[in-house]
Amino acid sequence: MFSPEAPCELIEAERRSYVFYEAEPDIWMVMVLDKSKYTESVWRSESLQAVLKEIHSLFVMFLGSIKTLLDKQPSGEFARSHLYYFFTDYLTDFTVSTKVQLPTFRECLKERRTVQMLTISRDVAIEIQSLVTVLGSPTGSSTMNNSIILFQDLLVSTTLSPDDTANLFAYCVMRLTPHALSSSLSSSTWSYIMKSKTTSNVSAVSSSPSTVFAASDELRGTSRDTSPGGEPRTPNAPRPLQRDKWSKGEDGYLVTDAWGVEIGTSLLRTPTILLQQSQERMYLCVYQYKSLTIVLLVPVLSLVNGEQGILLVKKQLLENVSDKILSIEEKLSKGWGGENAYHVGGYRYLLIDGDRNISRASPPAKVTTLSKDSLLALNNLREQVDTEKKRSKLDNPEHEKDFEACIRAKNNAWVIAKVSRGRELYMALEKASETLLFASEAVEKFSNKYCEGAFSLD
Repeated sequence: MFSPEAPCELIEAERRSYVFYEAEPDIWMVMVLDKSKYTESVWRSESLQAVLKEIHSLFVMFLGSIKTLLDKQPSGEFARSHLYYFFTDYLTDFTVSTKVQLPTFRECLKERRTVQMLTISRDVAIEIQSLVTVLGSPTGSSTMNNSIILFQDLLVSTTLSPDDTANLFAYCVMRLTPHALSSSLSSSTWSYIMKSKTTSNVSAVSSSPSTVFAASDELRGTSRDTSPGGEPRTPNAPRPLQRDKWSKGEDGYLVTDAWGVEIGTSLLRTPTILLQQSQERMYLCVYQYKSLTIVLLVPVLSLVNGEQGILLVKKQLLENVSDKILSIEEKLSKGWGGENAYHVGGYRYLLIDGDRNISRASPPAKVTTLSKDSLLALNNLREQVDTEKKRSKLDNPEHEKDFEACIRAKNNAWVIAKVSRGRELYMALEKASETLLFASEAVEKFSNKYCEGAFSLD
């Protein structure tokens, strides 16, 4: 089952599905989902694996690798306690009422662990590059900072690697953007898990679909790292995924008490993250002006006086780039087309650039207009593409195989998949004519106009 050459990723039983992911060498994550004929328990294993990959990547970004925690305390108590609370906080984003709803076939036109980019004009791009240059090399400093900039929930600029960008972008959309701050839910919706003695060995239970994140039996309350109530003791570590922990200060910087205060002072500790590519720990400074969010990453080792040094960096930032920020936000707001900016009439689509971890898709409100038959057919087609990609990778890891399929669904809609040179296009056409030729021509027009001909027949 855990073969290093071809590890098992999915087991389908009569009542449950088991999804496996090797997060680190010899460390596996297992997701267990209860099936029910009364719910829409149809999912794609790759989308569920993406959930496991995302939570592990975020965990490592904030708290370090699981192996590092185990090395610090081989008994595993320290690691279990951190994992328990991190998983619990993460799953609040999937909570509807008191149910945990993970991705089903209705989300087949979404791709987790990718970023969504904002299209900008050339003159705005030049201004943004000027801002990024100042952020990266502050006046009078030899320190090289990194940054990412978002407008609304879309990425504008990044100086990070694709993987680090995907991780930090996901966190920004979850907790830091104006939309995330305004829609933060009360943590009370999750309190039933924290108070339950019988569920202290799981991170979530749901009936639509029912979901179980299994952990060691020691989390039942028999381990020394549990409180008298049954759940693990509150760890001496930040809980960055807790809701309602970030707020905007009068100076425009976002602040949080999730990391506690500096010893001997009343200063709130600045959050830190670990970059995957460089393995460098960075201070996380977030400035927000209207719909523009700027995340500045300052190397921890570059500041000898800690929080006092961060205060100085923040002050210099406002002095140096305030005018640029105001100008860029104004221009982006004027050119912003709203939540339906990337809607293409007649198409419901998902475009993925796997090499750069970028995706673009039809707005969620437009996807909801598709019928259940169309979504089921497209979900099934994506499952087939996933299988074909894995098979091709095993046969020849150095060669990416192109793939194309066009299938007629039960409701006569066309569902289409095209894979070409690391890019993927998935599409549902419900108003196409009876002929395959018409559907093919529709895809050709879309490819030429919106994908630079990447999926054209020429």
